[in-house]
Amino acid sequence: MKNWLQKNYLHLIIMAFFLTISLIYLSPVLQHKVLYQGDVVEAQAMSKEIMEVKAETGKGPLWTNSMFGGMPAFQIWVQYPSNVSSYVVSFFKTVFPNPVDTVFLYLAGAYLLFSVLGLRPWLAAGAAIAFSFSSFNFILIQAGHSNQAFAIAFFAPILAGIILTLRGKHLLGASLTALFLAVEIRANHIQMTYYLFIAILILVGFELYHAIQSKTTQSFFKSISYLAAAAIVAIGVNAGTLWTTYEYGKESIRGKANLSKANQPVQDGLDKEYAYYWSQGVGEMITFLIPDAYGGSTSTQIPVKGSEVVKTLVENGQPQDRAEDFVKQMPSYWGEKSTTSGPWYIGAIVCFLAVFGLFMIDDKIKWWVLSASFLFMFLSFGKHFPLISDLFFDYFPLYNKFRSVEFTLIIPCLLLPILGFLALKKATDGAEDVQKTQKKLLNSLYITGGFLVLFLALPTLFYSFTASSHPQLIQKLNEVTGNATFAEQIGNALVKDRISVARADAFRSLAFVLIAAGLIWLILKKKIGQTIGFMVLSLVILIDVWGIDKRYLNDNSFVDAELIATQFSPRAADKLIKADKSLDYRVLDLSRDNPLGDASPSIFHKSIGGRHSARLQRYQEMLDRQFNKTINEPILDMLNTKYLIVPDTAQGISEKVVQRPTANGNAWFVPQINFVRNAEEEMNAITSFDPKKDAFIHQDFQSRVNQQKPGFDPQSEIKLISYHPDNLVYRYQTDKAAMAVFAEIWYSKGWKAYVDQQEIPYFRANYILRAAVLPAGKHELVFKFEPNSYYWGERISLIASILLIGSLIAALVLSIKKTTPTA
Repeated sequence: MKNWLQKNYLHLIIMAFFLTISLIYLSPVLQHKVLYQGDVVEAQAMSKEIMEVKAETGKGPLWTNSMFGGMPAFQIWVQYPSNVSSYVVSFFKTVFPNPVDTVFLYLAGAYLLFSVLGLRPWLAAGAAIAFSFSSFNFILIQAGHSNQAFAIAFFAPILAGIILTLRGKHLLGASLTALFLAVEIRANHIQMTYYLFIAILILVGFELYHAIQSKTTQSFFKSISYLAAAAIVAIGVNAGTLWTTYEYGKESIRGKANLSKANQPVQDGLDKEYAYYWSQGVGEMITFLIPDAYGGSTSTQIPVKGSEVVKTLVENGQPQDRAEDFVKQMPSYWGEKSTTSGPWYIGAIVCFLAVFGLFMIDDKIKWWVLSASFLFMFLSFGKHFPLISDLFFDYFPLYNKFRSVEFTLIIPCLLLPILGFLALKKATDGAEDVQKTQKKLLNSLYITGGFLVLFLALPTLFYSFTASSHPQLIQKLNEVTGNATFAEQIGNALVKDRISVARADAFRSLAFVLIAAGLIWLILKKKIGQTIGFMVLSLVILIDVWGIDKRYLNDNSFVDAELIATQFSPRAADKLIKADKSLDYRVLDLSRDNPLGDASPSIFHKSIGGRHSARLQRYQEMLDRQFNKTINEPILDMLNTKYLIVPDTAQGISEKVVQRPTANGNAWFVPQINFVRNAEEEMNAITSFDPKKDAFIHQDFQSRVNQQKPGFDPQSEIKLISYHPDNLVYRYQTDKAAMAVFAEIWYSKGWKAYVDQQEIPYFRANYILRAAVLPAGKHELVFKFEPNSYYWGERISLIASILLIGSLIAALVLSIKKTTPTA
């Protein structure tokens, strides 16, 4: 133990340092405050029913009726007790307060990678800080994309495991790869994992080329076999997650559409316009180096002090206070994104070091970093440079399942620090000629610093500082002021203010580049020791990125926990509806700005609306067609929408409740069965009909219906007598076999129907509902959600988890034996 501490004490000190800076940055958590994250609040609303059932029964359901009429819980919250990575995630979530766990994992994972790459501890610490504190990582946390941030935290350790394996440490590297990849997949943000997978494929390609050139293919394929085994184990550990996600994904908006758009074929995957909605502007790549070159976020305000807009307004007779209020409403951001939470700043020092890496590094890692970084940069441009994006969207497997293509930039945010810090390692390890290294350092400074100086001197040489919507802004100002010349003056003043903001950050970046270059020069000249130099450089990097991150995730982002709790406080309208103890009715909240796209009503009710990026395709198609311009009352009836919440300012209250007596109830028998030939006919049929009298069935189910020869008994009755999201129990009576329609959403991958414990077939009705022909008599009908993908996935997960734990123990034992001196 003493020997182990002597060898690893510095790593432990650095881990303590990482935890300290995480806690300092996020110090409000020590005051029992919580981070207000809009998406997290929405996620809590989505999962409210799931968590209530879990608290009551000890097990969360696999289905929830809290939004969109009902959907699988797989993409919201599901327990996977056989998955060992679930316990790893739970450990960090339990030990560290949110979001300290994520920031600490950013740092620790990146430190592992850079240590594996051979960097000295404090240099590896500086590299870890550079990646971890890049602005996007903190913007993600502030926005509430917790799963996405958690997935990114395991990018670096996965690469560390892969590199160890490729270097011949097969069992240890493969075991670590399997562990970190398993947790990465468990984070359940497949989009991020997918991008990492592409980067790894490129790495493997360069490794293969190098193996062929050096005639070491046997060693290469041995490493690849270990990595393949690691991937299989990691996938097996997450079999339940991946299987259910794959199965559900085909039925979601990310799968194949059932309806075609006007003059377009049926689409498989996301709509391209939707997928490209958040595309990175080509010119916005400058924010890697100059954070607010494009004005920051869409909520960033023009600084009042020294504002040209304020000056222009005052000179034209406006009071100072009104001028200052006016400038706060002017858009600082001038890019083409409709909304953005901030820039992709990886640090001026990292950019400088990456340029240094172009001169210093000349091996497979350099070409991997450059090729992967440029590929993902081009992919991030989306609609602004569709040549490469369209190739991937149209032909690369699964690429069209993901939206927000700017997220691809997370890969260069990780890879460029690798290039830069490997250059610094090579420059200081004594193997290179010092004079040549100094010359390369100066060339890097001339390029990076020279560009910044040129930007400071002539910013309009590169950019206009106006968005494509600038003419519309001038027109709007003209309408407000009634003076076209004055409106033009304000617009010109706004451009000057944006230039001032960009120049301030360019000067800031130049200062950090000069400080870093000076430090490295002193290290190369041996004016200061490497350990002290690397410690100071790490601190300077931290100061640089910390200052930018604080613009977006700061103490103001935290609130008292009690304030979050008020998000779940029922209004008078909610309390009135909750007094109804009927089972499984639905609510449409029209008091919301986006009634069908807001998850908030799900906190208290089973809503027909909701918010989720992977909602069921059929349900979304129904909303698009039937609720596009007006409310479709028959659809509300068949969904058993018993209550509306509507605004009511006339009565002096915010909302009032409207009860809908026409709601069909949980289930009903229908006298008329109508068969339709395709999805288009099925959708058109439910535009205007009486759901109590008619049911529309796709012809694919015709034989299933006709075999049972349904009739209709006017005196028949059916009633829901027990409700659990996964288990719906009905009691019914009918004198003859009859078709019942259920106000429950159709999803064929797991729901099973039983009459008196005997399974019966069921089918789809009215485009989105379930239906079944029920035998005559008085019986009990049960719908159970029992997806094989989950239960078989859990069995596979248990086996793979045992293999993973066993391999980690074996790797640890062998490592100890190798490091233990023999007598």
